[in-house]
Amino acid sequence: MINRGKSYISLALFSALTGGSLLAGNSNVEKPEGKRPNILFAIADDQSFPYASAYGTKGIRTPSFDEVAGKGILFTNAFVAAPQCSPSRAAILTGKNIWQLEEAGTHSSYFPKKFTVFTDLLEKSGYQIGFTGKPWAPGNWQDAGWSRNPVGPEYNLKLFNSVPASGISVIDYFENFKDFYTQKEAGTPFFFWYGGHEPHRIYEDGSGIKAGMKLSDAVVPPFLPDVNLVKSDVLDYYFEIEWFDTQLGKMIQFLREKGELDNTIIVVTADNGMPFPAAKANLREYGTHVPLAICWPKEISGKRVVSELVGLIDLAPTFLEIAKIKDVPQMTGKSLSSLLLPGKDKAKYTPEKYILTGRERHSHARPDDLGYPARAIRTADYLFVLNFKPDRWPAGDPVPATAKTGKEGNNEKSLWPGYHDIDDSPTKLMLIENSTKYPGPFRFGYEKRPAEELYSIREDPGCTKNLAEDPKLSTLKNELRKTLEKELKAQGDPRMNGKEDLFESYPRFGAMRDFPGFKEKGKYNTKYK
Repeated sequence: MINRGKSYISLALFSALTGGSLLAGNSNVEKPEGKRPNILFAIADDQSFPYASAYGTKGIRTPSFDEVAGKGILFTNAFVAAPQCSPSRAAILTGKNIWQLEEAGTHSSYFPKKFTVFTDLLEKSGYQIGFTGKPWAPGNWQDAGWSRNPVGPEYNLKLFNSVPASGISVIDYFENFKDFYTQKEAGTPFFFWYGGHEPHRIYEDGSGIKAGMKLSDAVVPPFLPDVNLVKSDVLDYYFEIEWFDTQLGKMIQFLREKGELDNTIIVVTADNGMPFPAAKANLREYGTHVPLAICWPKEISGKRVVSELVGLIDLAPTFLEIAKIKDVPQMTGKSLSSLLLPGKDKAKYTPEKYILTGRERHSHARPDDLGYPARAIRTADYLFVLNFKPDRWPAGDPVPATAKTGKEGNNEKSLWPGYHDIDDSPTKLMLIENSTKYPGPFRFGYEKRPAEELYSIREDPGCTKNLAEDPKLSTLKNELRKTLEKELKAQGDPRMNGKEDLFESYPRFGAMRDFPGFKEKGKYNTKYK
């Protein structure tokens, strides 16, 4: 505790589409000799796989993502550590899983200063670092002992006078990147974090259609109704992804003009899945499976498609190894350098057999500020989810029937429309109001779940058919459960090591609602210490 004083689509289309800060002082980190690569890390906010045109997804255009994939590697099985912003970003920064990160493993809490982040190590070794847009967030780093955001120095002063839709951030990401680049010392390698706020909600309703997109081109996930309202909502999501991609394209062109592109590693990905029911804040496929493309034109062979399972916690050790930094603290992720650069490393890359993911509290969505703890193991073919508290509502508690209009009393108004672990949206509200008309989609996104879930990813990428009770798969399910529990115990997960409710005690700095029980913003819930 911190002590405070105060549907999978074919990749056939891919081939056709791809034809400042001062250096930290008094560091023990050795500064390697020789020219090292720059790193541009572009991370979208709430974008699921396969929503990029390099994957062949209908109706969406992401030429910048596609260019990175074409110059390097397109990954088809990349996973975040958590389906929520701040724990996922903390995992990326530390190379650790969320159950190893104390308060930083839950959403909108503290980021303990005890944890080493790769950005600091890069800076101490001679890199200049910075970010624009969204860094590690949401949460409180100031009172955890950091002098700045764990990602690094902020470059967010340049703003647009206007943007094409009300949901788009006014931060001019490209101009801020230019500011960073022009202020850095010439010849110094850089790491820059481009954290787009897109496609995080709220969207301007109808912005996709207004931009010329067609309802017939919207790829609706299998767990949602394929109706016009949802299609329009998906197009608004497309629109924001394309905006993120456009700003990335400006950065790539700038690097090309400066002669920096060939020696810059560009990584494009997302922090978690799309903000729709049964996706974001869920350990199912559309919550944790994200796009990933990596290029380094000088070193990485282009037009490669990699299907191996990789986790974004692998990025920290990868960056540090390629930057030739020694004495790196122990990380759970492993370097991908031998996968990126086959033949250049003595050790051959050994593919992972599985990826682990987890979630704790997302928003204040239940009495006593309780979360929905779960862990999952994903193999090439199956996803097994272990829900520790199946008695709880996975998307947050529904509101009383009398609050259906949101007008009867302050308490009910503050809880409307319920299910607060799902971002408010036209799709969310439509399913709440039409639960009997669309019982399947409503069940997938809102209703209580059993302790165990098992999905065949190749046959059911939308995770709509739970096979956990299928006797033909009982041996497989038990093996996955045992492997998951063994790994969690070995990695010190409090849920498995006698402190199963520790995560419930951690403070939340986001919005607090008028649920019964504990609801003090920024305070520890001592009931669960």
